[in-house]
Amino acid sequence: MLTAIAVSGYRSLREIVVPLSRVTVVTGPNGSGKSSLYRSLRLLADAAQGRLVASLAQEGGLASTLWAGPERISLGMRDGSVPVQGTVRRESVALKLGFSGEGLGYAVDLGMPIKSSSAFGLDPEYKLETVFSGPMRARPVILADRRGPAVRVADDEGRLRVVLSDLAPYDGMLTHAADPRGAPELLALRERMRRLRFYDHLRTDPDAPMRGKRVGTRTPVLASDGGDLAAALQTIREIGDGRALDDAVADAFDGARVEIGMEGGLFETAMRQPGLLRPLGARELSDGTLRYLALVAALLSPRPPELLVLNEPETSLHPDLIAPLARLVVAASARTQVLVVTHAAALAEALARTPEAMVHRLEKSLGETRLADDPPTPIWIWPKR
Repeated sequence: MLTAIAVSGYRSLREIVVPLSRVTVVTGPNGSGKSSLYRSLRLLADAAQGRLVASLAQEGGLASTLWAGPERISLGMRDGSVPVQGTVRRESVALKLGFSGEGLGYAVDLGMPIKSSSAFGLDPEYKLETVFSGPMRARPVILADRRGPAVRVADDEGRLRVVLSDLAPYDGMLTHAADPRGAPELLALRERMRRLRFYDHLRTDPDAPMRGKRVGTRTPVLASDGGDLAAALQTIREIGDGRALDDAVADAFDGARVEIGMEGGLFETAMRQPGLLRPLGARELSDGTLRYLALVAALLSPRPPELLVLNEPETSLHPDLIAPLARLVVAASARTQVLVVTHAAALAEALARTPEAMVHRLEKSLGETRLADDPPTPIWIWPKR
């Protein structure tokens, strides 16, 4: 299980460490930084896929994603006795992302090239990467690290030895230095991070793929847009927990049942409701109903991930579906760690009632995202370049 997320220098996240539990809820008003925290987690997952630099480019490049305020915010700035102003910079420009866990943890430090004659001179560079065990404290147990072009991995006696000396500054060590014999920790961490799962764009518009008929194959993992919903639901019924699927649907829709129409290899989602003579096809279902079914498929996946992240899952849902969704999330947390980013107070309150949940409310002060509840935060000290 992941125990904390740490972010420094990304958008409104000047410096933040967010502790995690089996069920973690992040809430707060619009503009408080929920989306930035969510995107920072996606960037961490992209590091394992070799897409971190490209993902930052899609956000406008490193320069446009960096914290735009002063390097340090004094007490005088916070109480208004001193105007907010920049000072002489003491640290290098950097975007830092990391997480700690019950097993391995990871931290990455990205910066701008010192000099570059390339047409891609605005691409960020990997300045430092660290894989560690335990908390990121002053002297963590380093299992592997990368400084510049050199990658080092700890041997059986804990000594760091160089396994790669010419890694390009735009390539990450998780994708280019992981080796089952020479660097098993890197390989294990990379695969763990690749299993993180995100749902923030479940399409339910009239042209959404999940509303039509699609060729069905075994689908233990729902696609990020929900396009293979019918196949995913049928997979749960055949090799997953079919009873939990039926219970989740009946709980939300008063005795309704999902059916999967199959004709010539094409699958279609349908719902049979009490009092109707025929099931309603996906094109007839409301946005909220279809979205809820997609969330059921995601949370009941027969192949649960290390961490499942739901971004504003309440979108399009009728208020009556919030309580069933909360119960579904809690039930899913027995098999996977769940993080829910939401601006729906009802969902946050419903999840907060379970002992497994940890709820964080974000707020902004002088443009900086902070934890309003001020919980005890895990130790986190960023490695020095």
